[in-house]
Amino acid sequence: MTIPRPQVITMTDAAVERVRFLLSKQNDRQGALRIGVKARGCSGMSYHIEFAAAPNPHDEMVEADGVTVYVDPQATLYLLGSQMDYVEDKLQSGFVFNNPNEKARCGCGESFQV
Repeated sequence: MTIPRPQVITMTDAAVERVRFLLSKQNDRQGALRIGVKARGCSGMSYHIEFAAAPNPHDEMVEADGVTVYVDPQATLYLLGSQMDYVEDKLQSGFVFNNPNEKARCGCGESFQV
């Protein structure tokens, strides 16, 4: 008996709805978003999101309520157990990652350290 492996990330309802909205504006209705991390910022790493027509080899595929996101395999260890949310307030809006692996975050909130 094989125990299913938990997803790398989970998405809140707000994140699912925002991804659905963004993908509905794309010409290729079969696309998805790809999530990764890049070395940058004062704390070392930042989250990176881009449109993707198809998964790359070894991408993790995360599905929630009919929405698909791909996770870059090089980001898996940094994102494991994270929750992707979408937040709007009076001054800004955007995707937010609640990441239990973060050890520090820069003052501006653009980068993190694990």
